[in-house]
Amino acid sequence: MGSHTTDSTDSANPLPAPVTRAGRDGLAALLAAPRTALIGLDFDGTLAPIVDDPEQARAHPGAVPALAALAPQVASVAVVTGRPAGVAVRHGGFAGVPGLDHLVVLGHYGAERWDAVSGTVSAPAPHPGVAAVRAELPGVLDRAGAWHGTWIEEKGRALAVHTRRADDPEAAYDALRGPLTDLASRHGLIVEPGRLVLELRPPGMDKGVALLDYVREISAGAVLYAGDDLGDLPAFAALEKLRSDGLPTLLVCSGSAEVGELAERADLVVDGPEGVVSLLRSLAERLNTSPSGV
Repeated sequence: MGSHTTDSTDSANPLPAPVTRAGRDGLAALLAAPRTALIGLDFDGTLAPIVDDPEQARAHPGAVPALAALAPQVASVAVVTGRPAGVAVRHGGFAGVPGLDHLVVLGHYGAERWDAVSGTVSAPAPHPGVAAVRAELPGVLDRAGAWHGTWIEEKGRALAVHTRRADDPEAAYDALRGPLTDLASRHGLIVEPGRLVLELRPPGMDKGVALLDYVREISAGAVLYAGDDLGDLPAFAALEKLRSDGLPTLLVCSGSAEVGELAERADLVVDGPEGVVSLLRSLAERLNTSPSGV
């Protein structure tokens, strides 16, 4: 599913047309009443290109300018990510940007929150199981015969095992799912699968829960959410539920052949972070040229 069809509005960056009726309704509602709209965005693979080393991931060069142009026109922009909130802020370059005064970053799937207006992160105490898993994880990888080419990303409130650098990334990923699931469950954690990454984290929070809570907090009248990975499926499911309850929504997939399921459920598929930035820029242009958005 997806579309590169554009609307007929004259613009340097015409808006792409969603392929579903519900998606078109969601976009129309956003344009008609932007001041009540929420723009929700994943970080890695959506605002930032996927790279072998997540520590080297940075937001697309056009992302912050596009968000700074769009954010003043809508109710809120929320970056919803599995990363620690502070890391996403640094890698995104979101702090101290004029126009992003009310940006929020919901990190660790909503367990942490950074508000641009205060510049601070709020978070509960870490889950004790994370420390136990941290101690055991190297041995588990060694016994699974998957140490070579895999590596552990320290996320503070979670740990992630990446297989992208392995000789056979998919085989290493498949081989580790069972052992890591067993390890996580022994310490009260869950495994969140992603694009050649398995994240061990506390239960009870996901992008759907985080997004729903924030939608209710700000009483959003329409929601656009863009993601690229399996971790974004709960966000899509949450918005599908809100849609069935009458809230206009637009589900955007930052296109990747690695996660076909997300693309199949999306109203609109764009070409990765470049396509997401283009969409944000087009929305900002439309809203800045028409107070009503139509």
